[in-house]
Amino acid sequence: MTSTKPYLIRAIYEWIVDNQQTPHLLVEVKDEHVQVPRQYIEDGVIVLNVSAGAVRELDLGNELIVFSARFKGTSYDISVPVDAVQAIYARENGQGIFLGEHGEGPEQIEAPEERNDGAPVEADEPEKEPARPKRGAPHLTVVE
Repeated sequence: MTSTKPYLIRAIYEWIVDNQQTPHLLVEVKDEHVQVPRQYIEDGVIVLNVSAGAVRELDLGNELIVFSARFKGTSYDISVPVDAVQAIYARENGQGIFLGEHGEGPEQIEAPEERNDGAPVEADEPEKEPARPKRGAPHLTVVE
């Protein structure tokens, strides 16, 4: 199957924009396929404002994120492989999602195994919570 990472990036981007916040990408800049202005890289990462007012021609693709942006008045064409994106979050409150280091991606969840008859194979059953005692109807007392 294809990676979930580009779909998560697009979904969180839309969620941030829908909530009138400013979407930022945290990008790891270890590989030569990341095309960003090198003078703005700090500690191997760069933070990119990808709001509609900050970029032109934004394309959040399945393999690459591309757009044009200005850095201190100079226009740059930016190209970032989706695998290099570590996080997408809102500048104002930091809410978003951490997507993992370069090449990792979000944690994958696998469907349970199925038996020959199509029923899921049961793993060890988790301990059941003790049943709560049943209560009667609520009782209110008027206090004068």
